[in-house]
Amino acid sequence: MNTLHKSIIEKTKVVLLLAVMILATSCEDYLERTPESVISEEIAFLNFENFQGFTEELYQCIPNFTTTYWTSSWNWGEDEMVSAAGNFHVTFMFDRGNFWAWQAEHSGHGGRSSWLDKWMTHTGDNPHDKGLWPLAWYGIRKANLGLENLHRMTDATQEERELIEGQLLFFRGWFHFMMIQYVGGLPYIDSVLPGDEPLREARLNYHESAERAAQDLRRAADLLPIDWDHTVAGRRTLGRNELRANKIMALAYLGKNLLYAGSPLMNLESTGSRTYNADFCQRAAEAFGELLDLVESGQTQYALMPFDRWHNNFYTMGQNWALSGGTEGIFRSLYWSGDQSNWGITKQFFPSVIVDGDATKFVPTANYVNQNFGMANGHPLPEQIQQADAESGYDPQFPFKDRDPRFYKSIVFDGMQVVQGSMPPNQEDNRHANLYTGGSYRGEVSGSPTGFLNRKLVPLEANTYDNAFAFGAALHLNVPYLRLADVYLMYAEAALMGHNAVTGKSSNFDKTAVDAVNVIRERAGMPNVLSKFTASVDDFLHELRRERAVELAFEGHRFNDLRRWLLLIERPYNLKTSLEFNRAPDFELGGDPSELRVLNIREEVLIERPLAERHYWLPLKVSDVTLYPEFRQNPGW
Repeated sequence: MNTLHKSIIEKTKVVLLLAVMILATSCEDYLERTPESVISEEIAFLNFENFQGFTEELYQCIPNFTTTYWTSSWNWGEDEMVSAAGNFHVTFMFDRGNFWAWQAEHSGHGGRSSWLDKWMTHTGDNPHDKGLWPLAWYGIRKANLGLENLHRMTDATQEERELIEGQLLFFRGWFHFMMIQYVGGLPYIDSVLPGDEPLREARLNYHESAERAAQDLRRAADLLPIDWDHTVAGRRTLGRNELRANKIMALAYLGKNLLYAGSPLMNLESTGSRTYNADFCQRAAEAFGELLDLVESGQTQYALMPFDRWHNNFYTMGQNWALSGGTEGIFRSLYWSGDQSNWGITKQFFPSVIVDGDATKFVPTANYVNQNFGMANGHPLPEQIQQADAESGYDPQFPFKDRDPRFYKSIVFDGMQVVQGSMPPNQEDNRHANLYTGGSYRGEVSGSPTGFLNRKLVPLEANTYDNAFAFGAALHLNVPYLRLADVYLMYAEAALMGHNAVTGKSSNFDKTAVDAVNVIRERAGMPNVLSKFTASVDDFLHELRRERAVELAFEGHRFNDLRRWLLLIERPYNLKTSLEFNRAPDFELGGDPSELRVLNIREEVLIERPLAERHYWLPLKVSDVTLYPEFRQNPGW
């Protein structure tokens, strides 16, 4: 059990009983009834220990999208494809234009396959029962209840009051932002709505909703400490505070909320313009700049992970179930059982021929890999991968040679040795990735339909023979919601579009948009952005978007990025392709796989997503939009 979870349990002795009765939720698992458990608001909110016990249930409202089901779907852009065995997943349904599938009543396996929604509002320890939509509304109500009772916290220091208020405001802003980015503007609920009166809260537009969230996140950033361990109250749980809301988290989401508001889709919804909104982007850059200045001046616990430990952002192995993220993970969900990911989720990335368990497989698409993961010299691949390119040095007979170092850390390609240890002689042919056309790692049902596998989120040892799934290996996968590299790249975008210049920068941070991107490239061993991409704002924006695609691949950002850039329904972003090729006669396994020669390389379209303008926003639940006229449905649904 994670140390933060232990701390949460320690603090939930008195007030969760009150929370259960007030909020009418099923939290019996948390209750430790004692004679002192009096149903009294005065006692429940009297001091920091009691109020913090009430507040910490909010952390249980953060869905763990990585472990939302036995196999989990969270990459919904053109970046990933699910094998035919996963036809119940959101990815499969979105590929066919069925965006209702995010809702429990329309998702597969009895409403269990979507992390955005579940049938119930559940704050227990089972990630399969947690969905963003019900928990966000629950969390908002709980935050409002706490804020309306702050005056009852009389037996507390000023620091303790600020810690409570800051957390409540952070979560109220975070939950609203998490919903509006998918469905557009919503009512901003800043009070406890009475249960005996009809609802009449009208939907705001996106900018109005984002402004309200920004107010809460800005105030939270002003109230919360950088590190709870450096506060008097936080020292009571020293070393167990890393997931608690802090100033850096609040600034990160303040900036992200403002950048999204400034993005073309959100600006279109609010103003009718399909361009970036410079004012929102400038404000986003200021929030990110404040954060990055604190980081680079050494005032925080955050720093980019060294590239040789880059994978620890996403998984840990042999570290006693340590939570992934290291010094780079800024915002992460809780987890309970350390091994909840190693039996199911980690098996969804490699083909069944080397992995037992569920046949559902999630694999990178060829178009995403080829369009974004370029060469080690900083050049992208040519648009036609069957053609050589003198400028980049790309050779279609050696398509995996001299690529961006993150390609080798993120992608399994043909000829790579996957199984490291011993295996039966009759299975020896599967030691290396047979991802050529017709190879044993390929397949529409339980293999890779695209010719690539994802190794970013799991080690190569995640196979039946090396058995990283064994309990003793302590393999734990948990993808963060937001990490520091993302902040650098969002800062670059906000500074670029806010000031309409590649040299754009905030007033509180000394790096330009180009400088910020180069920080991330330098960590990966890549050269600075090439001068041909810094000649204009449009050229650099395209390269910046490619950098996001490489650095943040398969972490759940691509779908929303394509949406907010108004690219989701445009070619080539609505296509998913496979890489087809034959091994050359002199192809010999066992050496450097990037040096192996291939023939007849080409891409083939597997699916063209039938998407239209309405797909830029998810449809709201029919049960919600029929509650009252002011809660209107999104256009086209």
